[in-house]
Amino acid sequence: MNIPKEIKNIINKVKTAGFEIFVVGGSVRDLLLEKSDTGDWDLTTNAKPDEILKIFPEGKYENDFGTVLVPIKSDTDEVMFVVEITTYRSESGYSDRRHPDEVVFEEKLENDLSRRDFTVNAIAWDGEKGEIIDLFGGKKDIRKKVIRAVGEPVDRFKEDALRMMRAIRFACQLGFTLEEKTARGISKMAGSIKFIAKERIRDELVKILKSDKAYVGFMMLHDYKLLQYIIPELEQGVGMEQNHHHTYSVFEHLALALKNCPNKDWRVRFTALLHDIGKPKTRKVVDGVVTFYNHEYAGARMTEKILSRLKFSAADTEKIVNLVRNHMFYYNVGQVTESSVRRLISKVGKENLKDLIDLRIADRLGSGVPKAKPYKLRHLEYIMEKVQNDPVSVKMLKLNGDYMIANLGFAPGPKMGAVLDILLSEVLDDPARNTLDYLSQRALQLEQEDFNALREKAREAIGEKREEDDRKIKRNYYVK
Repeated sequence: MNIPKEIKNIINKVKTAGFEIFVVGGSVRDLLLEKSDTGDWDLTTNAKPDEILKIFPEGKYENDFGTVLVPIKSDTDEVMFVVEITTYRSESGYSDRRHPDEVVFEEKLENDLSRRDFTVNAIAWDGEKGEIIDLFGGKKDIRKKVIRAVGEPVDRFKEDALRMMRAIRFACQLGFTLEEKTARGISKMAGSIKFIAKERIRDELVKILKSDKAYVGFMMLHDYKLLQYIIPELEQGVGMEQNHHHTYSVFEHLALALKNCPNKDWRVRFTALLHDIGKPKTRKVVDGVVTFYNHEYAGARMTEKILSRLKFSAADTEKIVNLVRNHMFYYNVGQVTESSVRRLISKVGKENLKDLIDLRIADRLGSGVPKAKPYKLRHLEYIMEKVQNDPVSVKMLKLNGDYMIANLGFAPGPKMGAVLDILLSEVLDDPARNTLDYLSQRALQLEQEDFNALREKAREAIGEKREEDDRKIKRNYYVK
């Protein structure tokens, strides 16, 4: 297995000092899986932290768990990455269900490997001799594509309840399944996830959402009883039937919307999972018909509370809540005007338009509709691009009315508007003319000319440009 020369140098230095040292954990797992990017590099050794610091004086030791951080620098003394070197240790007592009450530094590698979470992460590798130390069948589980707890699963989850989410996350990231006993242990210990810091839960959720198996991950969270403690609002939609437009229950629909979301951005995927979360709160039966009036607004409020509870950033919260609130946008061809689309863009933000379209696609496919993007949705995309990227707006000019009034002696009114129209037609012919100096000089020249004739000419040039650009945009979206 190939490892960076910087890691080999660390191994050589530690061994030269008379200590054992092994590559361990996820980096070994990823090397065995022949992944090109192994992520973080973790090393374990029988050297104590103070002994490691003597070998690597630039290292830092700021914890009680025997982990020294060693920066790897480039030739220009810039930090490229950081390597964790941890002393062999055993642990006991987890009264807070996260940190060991007692940490004991050990002399044998076996004791260190036995405290680790899953067999695929409990493999060590001697980078010098090329030997694999696999005491718990991790290589076999990698071949079988199985996530299995080291030893008794319940004991591992008592030590750190977040390991239950990590098991699911690893399964999603690696395309593995959970070993049966490990899965039962998660169901049995699911309630202990309540004692884990919300920030740590958030980070695992994001990693699941970023994986190619995000849908599988959230179904596992549901099936193994974790979701009810993390996002109980989603569980309220289990078994809740919708109206005749929907084949699936609310929960099934949300899960399938996540599964069919075409966007790789974890925030859009999360929005797909949450977009109808307000339906259980707003469900009513009116004249025998099930309704969910204003569920998008109720859902936006609920989503904001969920994201706040899980300590998501203000920026991520704003984006996701915005998309949930506006996911019910109207878009029938012939009834949607350019002004209504401008209002939608104003509400949602230009930067969120593609995400909003992708959310609608996820919503449609999650409802069992076979066609992801019907004609009217393509037509809406066409209108969106047309109004947001207007190529013939006077706003594109480097000269504006305020400058003309303050510096060129123009008075507000149709005369100034006529000059701007004429300047725009010239810039359309030659974009290099769009400078403040050129436009200022031309504006003063045009002020002396016959505006009616020039303005008519400008309108003709602008109209032709609009038609040409409109035809191009229509072709992009296959609309008439």
